[in-house]
Amino acid sequence: MNIGMLWFNNDKKMSLEAVLQQAADYYKGKYGTAPDVCFVSDKQYEITTNGKIIAGMKVTVKSTVPVKHYWIGVNDPVMAEQIHKNKDSSLL
Repeated sequence: MNIGMLWFNNDKKMSLEAVLQQAADYYKGKYGTAPDVCFVSDKQYEITTNGKIIAGMKVTVKSTVPVKHYWIGVNDPVMAEQIHKNKDSSLL
């Protein structure tokens, strides 16, 4: 993933599934397409979370993602570039 959105959630009562669904819904509303990949903190989630599909996103556990943060986006580089261009043109 080259382009993504960093989502923060501090609500301890929300499940991972609920957090990722909320983030995916926001991403789709903002960028016009659903994310398909999400990176989560290895300090917050066990390695058994790695590879699961949650809210339509493949979850990957990474040491570089801060706790309570979720890095989501589109894995397809062509699609990601198109989203980025469309977002930039809407700012003109």
